[in-house]
This record gives sequence, structure tokens and C-alpha cells, in this order.
Amino acid sequence: MPFGAKADSTTPPPLSGGGKEQRVTKQRLAVSAALDELDDFVSTQELYRILQNQGVSVSLATAYRILQSLADEGLVDVLRNGDGEAVYRRCAVTGHHHHLLCRNCGKAVEVEAPAVETWAARIAAEHGYTEVAHTVEIFGLCPECTARKAAGGA
Repeated sequence: MPFGAKADSTTPPPLSGGGKEQRVTKQRLAVSAALDELDDFVSTQELYRILQNQGVSVSLATAYRILQSLADEGLVDVLRNGDGEAVYRRCAVTGHHHHLLCRNCGKAVEVEAPAVETWAARIAAEHGYTEVAHTVEIFGLCPECTARKAAGGA
């Protein structure tokens, strides 16, 4: 469903996810559809502005709750940007992966890092830790922003 598209007026059935029943509301469908259209990570406030510009009626608090719910269910990735703000993205890779993130434009690239996985498992085992999870995000400048910076641009 494209952003701003209106869902029908019937009450949708609940969805199961993460062990908790989630109702599929018009707002949840709109947030999900908006995420499907975006390539890069987006903050809740940025997504809220996009939805408002598309004429979708959703409160900022509801957008926060829906995004957190989608993250809890593993349907979106969430991380902290350079400012410490939570940002969300529907990723193409469904398994465990990491991201390269541009500090300037927000472009994200999904990467697998077997060396990181091996290192994390080894460090955990050396210290007797089990059921280990980790997050690795690499921040830098993408090639386009690097070229603009070299050319004297912003």
C-alpha cells in the first residue's frame, strides 16, 4: 500500500509477533508502508512528518509505539544515530547483519561480517559468557559525500 493510501474500513485481524498479539490498524499499515518506501534509516519524527505530508492521520506517540512494536517483533532494524536518536529501517537482509552508515546523508549499507561474529564468540567464550548478542554499526562518509567534501561542498 503506498503512503497515504487508505485502508478499508473493516477491522483487520490481530497479527502474532514476538509472542504478543498486535492488531493491524490503519496507522500500523501506514507506518509499515512508509518504511517499505524508504531506503535509509529514519527517526520517528522524520517518519511522522512524511506521514503527515501524505495526509495520514497518526499521532507522534502512536508512531513511536508502532515503530517500537515493529522493532520488538524483528520487522525493522533500530539503532542509534550519531546524535543518539533511535532510527528505524526495514532491511532487506533478514538474518543477523551490520550497517555502514553515512554521518552526512544517512545512507545505509547492509553488511555481513563473519570476522566480527568469530571475534564476538571468542571474546564471550574467553570470559565465560553465553547467549551473547551484539550490535556493530560503522559510521563514516559514503563515497558521494566524500567526493562532495573533497570538491569543497558540504
